[in-house]
Amino acid sequence: MTTPPPGPLPFPDSLCHRCAAPPRYVQSRTSTFIMCPLLPQKYPPQPVRLCAMFRPKEPAPSR
Repeated sequence: MTTPPPGPLPFPDSLCHRCAAPPRYVQSRTSTFIMCPLLPQKYPPQPVRLCAMFRPKEPAPSR
């Protein structure tokens, strides 16, 4: 299940937002966490700048 990213994005320069994995956004009252479905460490320290599991999202189809 994919959760939509909150607005504004937490850690906007993180690779997680551009990953095809897709990330799941978990919000508490005071924080937003980005859960990765691929990593053993489900909540990597943010912002993620390098990731061996990163796969870029496919570009959105143009209409």
